Parts: sequence; structure tokens; C-alpha cells
Amino acid sequence: MAEEKQNKETPKMVAVIRIAGMVKVRKDVAETLDRLRLRRKYACAIVDVNNKNIVGMLKRVKHYIAYGDIDSKTLEKLIKERAESEEGRKHKIEINAGEIAKGLMEGKKLADFKLKGFFRLHPPRKGIDSKLQYPKGVLGNNKKDINKLIERML
Repeated sequence: MAEEKQNKETPKMVAVIRIAGMVKVRKDVAETLDRLRLRRKYACAIVDVNNKNIVGMLKRVKHYIAYGDIDSKTLEKLIKERAESEEGRKHKIEINAGEIAKGLMEGKKLADFKLKGFFRLHPPRKGIDSKLQYPKGVLGNNKKDINKLIERML
């Protein structure tokens, strides 16, 4: 009972990165990726996995994405380098990445800070094995190693 309360109080933030492209994707998988705001290759979204619906969505698309627990340092760097204003890329934003990262860890959303709900990343330096599941490739649950992948994609 105490564990359930703790899970509801503290959101567990997970970074989700789309690895596979858009060709030959089943309709239900494409819709799920769209709902996760992963509409193109190498897009990243931050989600709270305390919501059971999100967990089910991640299981459905695990062969197309890489996901794992993001730490606050990597989240702060991701926001600082790749965050975009809701008005578009050309609008320069002055942000305090540490404050936004702290707010996200407390349960706020990127929209509360007037930022887009996703990040566009570069292809990873030194490449990835994009057709194999996690210990050998990057697909599926990468646990803490998602932070290393994000660092290579910034």
C-alpha cells in the first residue's frame, strides 16, 4: 500500500526515442507512436510510466522504439540543447533548463513551460544496431543506458 502511494506521488520519467522509420508500420502501431508524439525517426518524448495506459503503449511499440529511465542531468542537458517553443523553431526561447527539469520530475508537463512535447535528436554518433533488442541492440527497454544513447544523439 505504501509503495502504491509513493508511485502516485513521484512520477517516474522515461525517455522514449523512435528508432524505426515510417515505412511498413502497422496502422495500430503508427497510431500509438503518434499518440506518444513520436511522428518521425529520432524523435524523443518524455513520459510518466506511472500511468498504466502509457506502459501498455510502450509494450505495443517496443520493436520500434528505445526507452529507459532518464536521469535529471541528462534531462536538463536535453532541454537546454533541443527544447523548442510551441510557436516554432525560429522563436528563440530563454529557458532555465534546471528549473524545467525539476518541474518535469515533480509531475508538470512540457506544455506548462510553453515547450513542444517532443525533442528532435540527431542520429547517434558511432551508430547503433537498430534491428536488435536491448542487450545487443537499442530497441526496447534500455534501462539506465538510455542516458548514454541520448548523450550520443545531442
